[in-house]
Amino acid sequence: MIMEKIQLERLKKIVAWAYEKSAFYYRSFQSHGVTPDDIKQLSDISKLPILTRAELESVDAFEFLTLPLSSIVRINDFGRITKFYTVGDIRNNVEMLARTFIAANVLRGSIVGIAGDLSDSRLLDALYALESIGATVIPLKTFPEKFGVETLVTTSPNFLQTPVAKIFYLNEKEMRPLKISTSAKIFNLYAPPEIGHAGLLDASGQFRTEHFLVEDRLIITTLTAQAMPLIRFKLQ
Repeated sequence: MIMEKIQLERLKKIVAWAYEKSAFYYRSFQSHGVTPDDIKQLSDISKLPILTRAELESVDAFEFLTLPLSSIVRINDFGRITKFYTVGDIRNNVEMLARTFIAANVLRGSIVGIAGDLSDSRLLDALYALESIGATVIPLKTFPEKFGVETLVTTSPNFLQTPVAKIFYLNEKEMRPLKISTSAKIFNLYAPPEIGHAGLLDASGQFRTEHFLVEDRLIITTLTAQAMPLIRFKLQ
């Protein structure tokens, strides 16, 4: 009940924020005859239109933006998807990932390799999260035995056979656990580019319900995103 109360408070706030600040959501809600006042309980989210990937790709990203560009501290281009981030967005992303790493016993003094392009905001947040908990972080192009890397964070399937104890794999495609021939414990961090970060799931593979409202058929509302909230986005 406490979590449902938190979700409802945050849902009301994010819907009002998107309606007032985003040109896209204002038009979308108006065309469907809904306003933030229609959200009185969690089930009322069904009154809001579903956002599709096609819309996210075809509509100018600035139409989703809720703040002037001067308030944005990071922009990540995922090809057809562009994501904007405020200081608060990055702070939330880093905090979620730090909790995931700590729950998996990655702590101060752990030696962690990051394999992938650090221009990818999701890996950059992982780097910041690891540094925030005091882990020793090594950006990798190849796997060096000499540093004693025990944990790996990667977006590349080529590194999944790396001889380490733990692998955090940022997977864009699916939530199902990976099944590969390795002795490492694998944590599948579901990280679709539309969401823009890797904190969607915790270390046990459960959605972070304080930050995301998830409906059936993987329809996701970001409850705490500031620069570019997603309201009822249908993941494919």
